[in-house]
Amino acid sequence: MIIDLKPISHMTIDTIGRPGERVFYLQGGQDRQLVTLIIEKQHAVALASGLDDLLSELSGHAAQEGTASSAALDTSLQQPVDPLFRVGQLGLAYDEKSDMLVLIAYQLTEEEQEDVMAVRFWATRQQMRALRNQALTAVEAG
Repeated sequence: MIIDLKPISHMTIDTIGRPGERVFYLQGGQDRQLVTLIIEKQHAVALASGLDDLLSELSGHAAQEGTASSAALDTSLQQPVDPLFRVGQLGLAYDEKSDMLVLIAYQLTEEEQEDVMAVRFWATRQQMRALRNQALTAVEAG
C-alpha cells in the first residue's frame, strides 16, 4: 500500500520526550490527511545530508516554484501524533516535470512480511529546505 501526499501542505521532523528518551517523528499532511511516522535519529541526520546534496545538485536547474504558504512551512507537530508505522528506509527523488522533490518512507518490516507500506511526500524545494533545517534542529536539541 502506498499513500501519496501530492503536494504536501505540511511537513516536519520533530521529537517528543526528554533528551535521551526522545522519539523522532516525520509528519506530513495534505489538506485534512495527516500522516505521522516514527523515524530514528539517524534517519533525520541522513535525510538532512541527502537533502543538502540533492538541493545543491538542483541549484543549477531553474525552479518553477513560487512562495510556499506559511502553513506549508510550519514545522510543528500537529495533533494527533498517531504514528502509522516505524520507518525502515527513506529515499529521495526529484520529479523534473513537476519540479518537486519526493521523500519516500518505507515501513520497517519483518523479513517474511510481503506487504510493505510506503508514504510519498511530494514537496517544493523550499519546503524540503525547511524540513532539512527542522531535522537538524531536532537532532541538535539533545
